[in-house]
Amino acid sequence: MNVAELARRLRVSPNELKTMLPELGFHIGMRAIKVDDRTAWRIIENWPALMRQWRAKHGTPEVAKVEEGPKVKKEVMLPAVLTVRDFAARLGLPITRVMGELMKNGILAAMNERIDFTTASIIAQDLGFIVKEEKKDQIAEEITTDVIRERILQEQEDNLVARPPVVVVMGHVDHGKTTLLDAIRKTNVVSGEAGGITQHIGAYQTIKKDRPITFIDTPGHEAFTTMRSRGARVADVAILIVAADDGVQPQTREALKIIEAAKLPFAVAVNKIDKPGADPDKVKRELGELGIIPEQWGGKIPFVPISAKAGTGIDSLLDVILLLADLEKERTLANPDAYALGTVIESHVSSGEGAVATVLIQNGTLKRNDALAIGSSLYGRVRAMKDWSGKTIASAPPGMPVKILGFKVAPEVGDIVEVPLDVRKLETKKVVPTYKEGTAKISKVIEASEAQTFVNVIVKADVLGSLEAVLASLEKLQTPEVAVKVVAKGLGNINEAEVLQGAVSKAIVYGFNVAILPQVADLAREKAVEVQNYKIIYELLDDVRGRLEALLKPEVIRMSLGKLKVLAIFRAEKNYAIIGGRVEDGKAVKGAKVKIARAGSEIGEGTITELQSAKQPVAEVPGGSECGLRVTTKITIEVGDVLEIYKEDKKERKLQL
Repeated sequence: MNVAELARRLRVSPNELKTMLPELGFHIGMRAIKVDDRTAWRIIENWPALMRQWRAKHGTPEVAKVEEGPKVKKEVMLPAVLTVRDFAARLGLPITRVMGELMKNGILAAMNERIDFTTASIIAQDLGFIVKEEKKDQIAEEITTDVIRERILQEQEDNLVARPPVVVVMGHVDHGKTTLLDAIRKTNVVSGEAGGITQHIGAYQTIKKDRPITFIDTPGHEAFTTMRSRGARVADVAILIVAADDGVQPQTREALKIIEAAKLPFAVAVNKIDKPGADPDKVKRELGELGIIPEQWGGKIPFVPISAKAGTGIDSLLDVILLLADLEKERTLANPDAYALGTVIESHVSSGEGAVATVLIQNGTLKRNDALAIGSSLYGRVRAMKDWSGKTIASAPPGMPVKILGFKVAPEVGDIVEVPLDVRKLETKKVVPTYKEGTAKISKVIEASEAQTFVNVIVKADVLGSLEAVLASLEKLQTPEVAVKVVAKGLGNINEAEVLQGAVSKAIVYGFNVAILPQVADLAREKAVEVQNYKIIYELLDDVRGRLEALLKPEVIRMSLGKLKVLAIFRAEKNYAIIGGRVEDGKAVKGAKVKIARAGSEIGEGTITELQSAKQPVAEVPGGSECGLRVTTKITIEVGDVLEIYKEDKKERKLQL
């Protein structure tokens, strides 16, 4: 990686980076142009800690200075770990400002990424807050698992039996997660996926050694970070899939962090071992550098070579999954006779079925006609249930993912659904949720500063998981200059309401995996509202990114061409002058711009519109030659003035996120 590129990512100048790195243990010389990729990634991943080390020794570097915080210091309680979004909310500051301060301190974190207490404390204190630590043993994203586990621990030990282990498969995009699940399920899911990308979380079951295993199918693009974290929350075992021909990639590291944060036992599936260029040992070496040591090398992590496409090694991988589950037996126990309790892993509104949710049952058995409660609210009653294959079932035991029809209101992904002890004590859910078929107005989804220029958008998606993924991705597409403002969002097909709201708010309507009826399209043309519909999230995000980049002011690159000394004034008018001069340095070029200097001070600007040498029109005149020229300017040019000749090139800018 180029040193300048590394410095840009870390928000420091190249010279500052070269000065800091040797003291931080990296042998990078002042004349270095490149840093090998492995070292560069080590620096990027450890930059927050490296910055703290530097600050402790040298104080805050110039790049890390922050704006003056509140005049009256406020007290804030911070937990051991929290997301950047939650951090900004606790400080009561716009999230863009908090992200800006993090960047100035060398911390590159998106809104949904977690930061530790030490990092948050430093930033909060720089912003003028008094910080106290909130004593909690578990991070926020483990609340769902903890609540359910606590309920299970309250059961009588004699009533607990083993349930199917729940497995989550994670890894870099295109490393073969969907193909692996396809091989396990013996069904053809891959060919039906748009662009080869899994679009939302589903769940599936298979049988190995007469034991059912539940798989949660998590999407593989970084746009689905939020969904992936939620998938890890309900899992017992994780599989980190890495392509043998590609090795460890950024999303491999991201998935590994999620697995470790959830404290899941895991195995590494080294995929595509049959491809030319496959190097399983490279995968072991690269993961070894991250502290993931294979069993074959004396470590504790099972590495299983597979070819998901050919079906090679799948049985061995399933054996390893069962082994890891057996090592965590106490975590895979449940009481099938208890009232059902589970977690929502998918939710959407169907025009034919109404509000539908996929729930992973984690304790008890869910039966037809059971009431469905979330918190103290009644959300509906089980009208029908289907297993992952679409078969209608009468009951769902622990460890089974089940599609439930009968919700009056679509729950949110991550909600805990349970069968209540006494339905009469519940409040009937009457509040119209944010995620419903149709559009729900919101005041702010993405915080932004007054200095930003916005692209207003309305987002409609087919299911809740997709909607959350799109919104999470749009949150990342912002800079101090431009940002996305989501003025409305919702589930279901694009209808007249979105078009009319788009006309009022001057918003672009984006659909993801939805339809737009002909009459709605006609209304959009009549109201001059732009409607874009996509099936692949990359394309939707690229469209938005392009619109944001179009709003960025172009970068102006100025190139000096030469200097000319004015020797004579032949004609002086209000808006131009015809003069004679000598090119002292460089060259004079027709069409070039000039800065006019007198006695060493700049007094104005102009443009060379005509240029003559020996009374003949020319395109340019070299240094040391005399020439005549016409300069368009409002400045009165005098003999002795110096014209600095230059040209400007405008370069389109790209979002630097």
